[in-house]
Amino acid sequence: MRWVRSGDVRLALFEEGDPAAPTVLLLHGYPDTHRVWDEVAALLRDRFHVVRYDVRGAGRSGAPRDGGDYAYDHLAADMAAVLDAVGKPGVHLVGHDWGSIQGWELIGRPEIKERVTSFTSFGGPGLDQAAHFLRHGRRIEVAGQLLRSWYIGVFQAPVAPELAWRTVMPGVLERTMRISEGIAPRPGHPADTLREDGVNGLGLYRANMFTARTPRAEPVVETPVQLIETTRDPFVSPALLTSLHPWVPRMWHRRIAAGHWAQRSHPEVIARMIAEFAEYVEHAEGTEHAKGVEGTEAEGTEGVRGVRPSRELRRARTGERGPYEDRLVVVTGAGGGIGRATARAFASHGAEVICSDIDLDAARRTADGISATWRTAHAYRVDVADVAEMERFARLVRDEHGVPDIVVNNAGIAVAGPFLDHSVDDWRRTLDVNLWGVIHGCRLFAAQMVERGEGGHIVNIASLAAFAPSRALPAYSTSKAAVKMLSDCLRAELAGQGIGVTAVCPGFVSTGIAANATYVGGDAATRTREDAAARAHRALTKRGYPPERVAAHILRAVHRNRPVVAVNAEGKIGYALSRISPAVMRRLARLSGAAEISRLPNSD
Repeated sequence: MRWVRSGDVRLALFEEGDPAAPTVLLLHGYPDTHRVWDEVAALLRDRFHVVRYDVRGAGRSGAPRDGGDYAYDHLAADMAAVLDAVGKPGVHLVGHDWGSIQGWELIGRPEIKERVTSFTSFGGPGLDQAAHFLRHGRRIEVAGQLLRSWYIGVFQAPVAPELAWRTVMPGVLERTMRISEGIAPRPGHPADTLREDGVNGLGLYRANMFTARTPRAEPVVETPVQLIETTRDPFVSPALLTSLHPWVPRMWHRRIAAGHWAQRSHPEVIARMIAEFAEYVEHAEGTEHAKGVEGTEAEGTEGVRGVRPSRELRRARTGERGPYEDRLVVVTGAGGGIGRATARAFASHGAEVICSDIDLDAARRTADGISATWRTAHAYRVDVADVAEMERFARLVRDEHGVPDIVVNNAGIAVAGPFLDHSVDDWRRTLDVNLWGVIHGCRLFAAQMVERGEGGHIVNIASLAAFAPSRALPAYSTSKAAVKMLSDCLRAELAGQGIGVTAVCPGFVSTGIAANATYVGGDAATRTREDAAARAHRALTKRGYPPERVAAHILRAVHRNRPVVAVNAEGKIGYALSRISPAVMRRLARLSGAAEISRLPNSD
C-alpha cells in the first residue's frame, strides 16, 4: 500500500501484478472498500497490473473535513491523483455500484476520459443518463426503478441514516448478503470500518443526488463500455440499463445471473469478462475499432493483429442485431425433419449452427445448405445414446467452437405396436435415444453453460405423446413423457443460473419419422414393414404441417423463455385436455386402427 494525496484527503492505493502489464483499475462502491475486489484481483493479477484504492471516507483512506466534499469535482480530483501516481497513459476502469456511478461521470470529463482506455460498469448507471430515463422513459418502467431506489430519498434525511449505520445496518447488510446472494462474510468484506464507511459515504448521495447540477443535454460517452447486467440486482432495473445504449456508440451489454455483489458471488465470471474486454480493447487501441468506425468489429470478423473478440463479446455488441446474431446453436438429429428445419431457422437469424446426427452425410447436407445460404455451419456424427460419444462431442464443441448458447435435443426414434409385442431391445433402444440422449445433452451442455455464467437455453423436443397416452406407442410415449418431466425439473434447477429450459410438444408433423419407425406385433405382423411405414407416412404427409412451422415455434419459445410449447391444433388441444380432463385422454388412448400407427408426431 502507498498513500496518494488529493486535496486534504489521503487515499490508500493498492497495486498488484506486473507494472508493465496493462492496468486494470477496480473502483468499489458504497459501503464497500477495495477489499470487495479481493477474489477478482487475485484472478487478474497474473495478466494485468491491478490497481485499487479506497475512495475518500472509506476503508483506510481519509475522510474530508467537510461533508460536501464528496461532490463529483472532488471524486474527479481523486481519480486524477491516482492516475498520476500509477503513471500509465491509459487504464481499463472497472466500477461497481457507486464506483460505476462515478465512473460514468468521470469518463465524460476531458481530463479523465483521455486516460481511460475502456470502462466496465455494473451495479450503477450514470446519473446524467439515468436522468434522461426518468424524464422520458415509460411510466411503468420509471416507477419500477424509483421503487428500487427508495433508499436514496431516505439517505437525504438528517440524523436517522447515521444512527442506522451505527446500530442496525451492519447486521442488516450481512443478513441480506447471506440470504439474497449466498455470500458469507470473509476477512475484509464487509470491512471492519463498515460503520464509519456507511456514515461517511452518505455524503456521496447528499452531494450528488437532488442537487442543482444540470444533467448534460447529450451525455454521450465516447469510451468503449462493457455493461454487465446482474439480473438479480434489487437496485438497478433492466429497463434503466437498456436506456443507456443510445448514449454509448461502442457498448457491449452482457448479462450474468447474479445479485448486486457479483464480484463476490461469481468472481471467476466477472474476472473473465473484465479480462476479455480489456484485452480486446487494448489490442484494438489506435485502430479503426478504437475510433468507433463501423465495419469488421461489428460484423465479428478478425480484427488487427489477429485479435478476435470472444463469441460472448461479439454477441454482446449493441446495435441493430437480431436476438440470435452470433449465438452458437447445437442441434441433434439435424439431418432431417424438425432438426434440419430448426438448424436452418436459427442460421437464417444469424446464429452459427452445429448440426449433429447419427447419419453424418445427412448432417453434412444440412450444414452445407446453411453454409451456402447464410453462414458457416458445422456437421458432426454423434450417437446421442452413447455416453462416451456425447462426452467427446460436448468437449469438441467447447474446445473448437465455444460454449453453446442454445442446445436443441431433437434426435429421436419410434417403435409402434402393442406393449406386449415390444421386446426388451425395443424399449432399451427407444429410451436410450429419446430419453438418455436428452439427458446426456442436458447434463453435458448445461454444465458448460453454468461454468461460463452467462446463461443459455436448452430445448428438449418432446411430443403430443408426452401427455396423450397411446396404446400403439407405449415406449415412445413413455420416453417423451419423461422428457417433458425432465425439462420441468431442469428448468426449476437452472433458472437461478439464467438458463432457460423449454419442452416443445408438437402434434402431427410432416416428417420422415413414421417412414423410419420400427413396427412390431398386431397388424404389422400380417404385412410388410414397408407397407406399415408407407401408411403412417402418408397419414403424416396428409396432415400437411411442415417442420419449418415447428422450428418457428422453437425460436419464439427460446426468445420468450417459454416452459412448455404445444405445437399445432392437436398438440394444443391434447395439452389442454390432459390438464382439464385426463380421463378423456385415457379413453382416447383405447382407440385402435391405422390412425394410431400414424401417431408419430415429432422429431428427427
